[in-house]
Amino acid sequence: MKPGATALLSLGTVTALYRYAVKSMLGEPLASVAVNHTGLSGDRTHAVLDETGAIGSAKHPRKWGPLLSCRSRVAEDDTVEVELPDGTVFTAGDPDLDARLSKLLDRQVCVSASAPDHSRLERAVPEYEGGVPDAVRASASVDGTGEKITAGKVAAGTFFDFGRIHLVTTSSLPTLRSVHPAGDFDPRRFRPNLLVDTGELPAFAEDGWQGRRLRVGEALFGVLVPTPRCVVPTLRHDELKADPGIMRAIAHEHRVPVYDLVGRRASGCISMSSNPARSGGGTRSRGRTNRDQAAVRHGRGCGDSVKRARAGDVISEQLLSGRRHDRGGGGGGGGGQH
Repeated sequence: MKPGATALLSLGTVTALYRYAVKSMLGEPLASVAVNHTGLSGDRTHAVLDETGAIGSAKHPRKWGPLLSCRSRVAEDDTVEVELPDGTVFTAGDPDLDARLSKLLDRQVCVSASAPDHSRLERAVPEYEGGVPDAVRASASVDGTGEKITAGKVAAGTFFDFGRIHLVTTSSLPTLRSVHPAGDFDPRRFRPNLLVDTGELPAFAEDGWQGRRLRVGEALFGVLVPTPRCVVPTLRHDELKADPGIMRAIAHEHRVPVYDLVGRRASGCISMSSNPARSGGGTRSRGRTNRDQAAVRHGRGCGDSVKRARAGDVISEQLLSGRRHDRGGGGGGGGGQH
């Protein structure tokens, strides 16, 4: 291979794609999806907000947990639909939807396509060891629900916590099942955008992908960091029952150092956060404008060509000639960002 040329190293196969049109609601499986610098088309374009500016997130289950009993999807006309627990369906922007969600959550809320400047994202602090870094636990306060929480921001101009693409592999789940045999480690608990069958790769092999560029069909992603887990995987999802043992198993089995927006912290991690990447450079990290939101929902490029990812695509790493590589993981999570 000529100097500077690229080759592809196969890492696995995409077995499922998921999109979550409204943050913290159940999502929809997809056969294929458009991808550009804002992420997957239609993913987390909306969120539920209350009058204080809090963004609806099941990371604070006492306050927002009922959102996981609702399902969101993108309709054929590109509008966002929400199916409530009783099966009724409303379109985002319908005042009746806001009224029904306000009743479900017992306070005034609305579905919004943009985050106000004063918005905040609240996270419950689990009590078990390894659930959060000690520095985070020390900074927590008790809110009006009686829950210990921390508060932060979403990525500027978006409803994403950090990375725009969430990738889960099949290699890690059997190891976690061995730690907590009674648990149901259905990958839907972890709300992935891409579920990747990594075959015989070792558990947590994805840790070693940090900083690398992965091709999925036509799309290219830059892998950022291992994903520190919150309480959401322990909650009820559809027919999956609540199970606090899920996160205890992760905190016990795979607590790795992650360099996040505040500093280096040891967190219970499974899966990787990533961003779409330009074919000629690094990942895109800027905020999403209203024009970008409309363009990606309608498949237009916003200055970057729209690519597609499909279930069944091989996921491969782009290699530069002369670069040393191994396919395994283990320890690659140290020194990342979140």
